[in-house]
Amino acid sequence: MILDTTYIIDLLDGQPDAVKKSEILDTQNEALFTTAISVFELWQGVSDIKDKKKLEKIHDLLDNLGLFSLDKESAKIGGKIHSELYAKGLPIQPEDSMIAGICIKHGQKIMTKNVKHFSRITTLEIETY
Repeated sequence: MILDTTYIIDLLDGQPDAVKKSEILDTQNEALFTTAISVFELWQGVSDIKDKKKLEKIHDLLDNLGLFSLDKESAKIGGKIHSELYAKGLPIQPEDSMIAGICIKHGQKIMTKNVKHFSRITTLEIETY
């Protein structure tokens, strides 16, 4: 399962629903991943963080997740998704299209609270919390 940026942020912030979902995931022994896109999105906000313990928490969490990059095939899938949604008048953030492409290429479902955007992608399996 790929953890989306929204889930990672909620987990780091100690949001009860994200923490509870994390506890459930821990019992399921499912491999957990994130994407290079989510790392990029997280790092956009890192310069504002002055609390060293919070930064350490981010590093620890990312160190314990597998990582999928945006390779050529997942970029093609994400680009097609983005183009099709835009043509339908249902655009989503380019980063979300890229993450979806990575999920689909690797046959992974996505853990997210951003169901509004990701549910527009019919070939993507979504899990929420």
